[in-house]
Amino acid sequence: MINANFCGNCGQKKFKRIDRKYLWDEIQYTFLHTNKGFLYSVKNILKNPGRTAREFIDGNRVNHYKPILLAFVLSGISAFISFKLIGLSKIMAGFYAENKVSSEFMNDYTTFFSSYNSAIMLLLIPLFALLTRLAFRKWGDNYYEHVVANAYFLCFYTLVSIILVYPVMYLLRDNPEHVMSLTSLYSLLSPLLLFWFFKEFYPAKPTKNILMRTLLLLVYMILGFMLLMVFVFIIGIIYARIIGPEALEYFKPR
Repeated sequence: MINANFCGNCGQKKFKRIDRKYLWDEIQYTFLHTNKGFLYSVKNILKNPGRTAREFIDGNRVNHYKPILLAFVLSGISAFISFKLIGLSKIMAGFYAENKVSSEFMNDYTTFFSSYNSAIMLLLIPLFALLTRLAFRKWGDNYYEHVVANAYFLCFYTLVSIILVYPVMYLLRDNPEHVMSLTSLYSLLSPLLLFWFFKEFYPAKPTKNILMRTLLLLVYMILGFMLLMVFVFIIGIIYARIIGPEALEYFKPR
């Protein structure tokens, strides 16, 4: 039994009996406090993504939702919308099957990466942080700060997808060709989002330098993506050989 305000042994605050008021206070704190930080971060990321990341890294963190946790939450929402509501994986699988593009393995590979784009980018944040650290080296941020910056960029990218891209995809879901065109267009616009983000993240740097560093980053990302595809393809071939020669049919063009 604790008679003082805090326990002298463990430091625990004097407890209150759990009753209706206690539960109501807990519910209010959980939802209102969490939503306040969540909505505050989402609003600021949509308005000024790079500046929001810079402010968080520089110490202005009290009102913000944790960036990595926010990236997890938004990636989960994105995966749910693309997979459950839009059915993007089925749309892309149907498109590749109808047009007989590439091999069945590459079709499934591309479909998976497109359907779970945000979730895969979330898992690759450590790699993206290494690439941005290389592209923007000597500009004062360490690797771990680049991890946070990339988490913020992923949040920004995912929010744009959820708010602008997915509603259009949902309306076009019965026309796979248009969905594919929209996916390709959004991929082409991604470099502009990167440039905007880092222009705000490094406000004191000249625009020309930001542009050159962003282009260098894109080169690193393309090379990294190619190496990743080669790695996945090699793993697939090894797996197919272990299963048996008949599995190699999976990699042949249809």
